[in-house]
Amino acid sequence: MKRQLLTALFLTTATFAIAPIANAAEAKAIEDIQATRLEFLERQTKGLDSLEGTRLEDLNNSTKAITDIQKTRLAFLENQTKAVENIQAERLEFLNNQSKAVETAR
Repeated sequence: MKRQLLTALFLTTATFAIAPIANAAEAKAIEDIQATRLEFLERQTKGLDSLEGTRLEDLNNSTKAITDIQKTRLAFLENQTKAVENIQAERLEFLNNQSKAVETAR
């Protein structure tokens, strides 16, 4: 009985002596896990920021390209309009000349 009591006393003392060390080790492990998670989240955030930056740059380039295409189309339409106006002016001038020629011939 004495031996069991000593063994129980020894185990209790050992438990009290080791428990703070075990708790400290567990706390350190938790801190390491949290630090690893934070690093992972920071890397993900940087990756997303980079991806968003690339997407914005792509959208800006697309917008510029569309603007350039629209300017080119407008210039083409203006040139067509000027050509049609010139053709109409020449037709009117031709008709005026024909009318004058008919009046002169009478």
